Order: sequence, then C-alpha cells, then structure tokens
Amino acid sequence: MTRTLIIETATAACSVALTEDGVVLAETHEVVGRGHAERLIPMIADLPGQGRADRILVDCGPGSFTGVRVGLAAARGLAIGWGCAVAGYSSLPLIAATGFASDSSLAELAVVLEGGHGEVFMQVFAAQPLMESGPFRSLAPAAAIQTLGRRAAFGNGIRHLAALDPNLDLRETLPRASSALLLPQAFTTLAPRPIYGRAPDARTLAERGLA
Repeated sequence: MTRTLIIETATAACSVALTEDGVVLAETHEVVGRGHAERLIPMIADLPGQGRADRILVDCGPGSFTGVRVGLAAARGLAIGWGCAVAGYSSLPLIAATGFASDSSLAELAVVLEGGHGEVFMQVFAAQPLMESGPFRSLAPAAAIQTLGRRAAFGNGIRHLAALDPNLDLRETLPRASSALLLPQAFTTLAPRPIYGRAPDARTLAERGLA
C-alpha cells in the first residue's frame, strides 16, 4: 500500500489530503487567502500519522507566487525528513479535471485563474481523456474572453471576465488537494518547482542566477 500526501496552496485555498492507493483517508480544505504559511504545517500535522507518507504530491502553480512557494518548501522539507519521493502537478489541469467531473456534458472547458496585474492565467482542456487543447497563457481579460468563446470557464479568475460580460458561463472554483486523484498519472509527474505564468515580482537569488 502506498500513502500519498497531497499539498495544495497555489490559490486562496489551503488544502491537504492523505490518500492510500487512490482512496482519501483524511483531508482538510480551507480558504485562507494569504495565510498558507501559518496553516499548512498544522493542517498536515492533524492528518493521521501526522501526514507521513511514502510520496508527496504538490501543486507547482500557476497561482500565487507566495502560496506556491509555501507548498513547495513544505513538500521538499518533508520529503527530505521522511526520505520519500516528491512530485508536482499544475493547478490548471487539476481544476479542469474537477470541472469535467462536476459536469459530464462538457467536452471542453477553460480554466481561468487569478494572474496578478489585472491579467488571468488561462488554458483550454478537452475531456475523455483529459488533455490540453490550447496553450497556457497570461492574458488580459478581454483577450481571455475572445479565447474562451462559448466554453464554460472554471477557476478563481472568472470575476475579471464577469466584469466585462456577465452572460458568460463562469463557475467559481478553487483547487482542492483530494481532487488530484482525478488527474491521469501523466499530470502528476512534474518536477517540484514553481510554474510561473509571467515573470515573478520577487525572485530569490538563485532564481536571478546570483547564487
């Protein structure tokens, strides 16, 4: 039996799940805004066995620069302490998989996440099997609406689109750690490092090539 700790901190949600062979043993999901650093470790500690697992899966983004880094730092630190493997996934296909699971009538949908500086992160996905059917881009809301067409949009960036066209099919969604079980294996093997939709406002020395 293989236990997996799933960490989700890429958006306003702070979410953890402990799974075993595809079954959720325990999970906690809270909308914390900017409080990921304070909540994440206590949430993991409250899981059975303090969350100890054979494998760690963590959201690499895109999303909040700070939230993504908090999750990755925790995942890497725990992996070293436990001597276990760590891999990543992206918030974009996670929300797409959640959207298709919630509405089986959809053959295609767009994921729209908060991108900062008035832009949104956007990507289009197809169902059965889950796959990318468009590139991942950071777009101004008007450009995102042009790309969206008549598709439904899921994510936490939809408010930017709603402000321009309230008649769009927009569905507010935040990623949830346990929903990672919906992802095909190919989407859960990313290197555990941040996915940025645009250049980060604040970068570490290593990220700037100075360390």
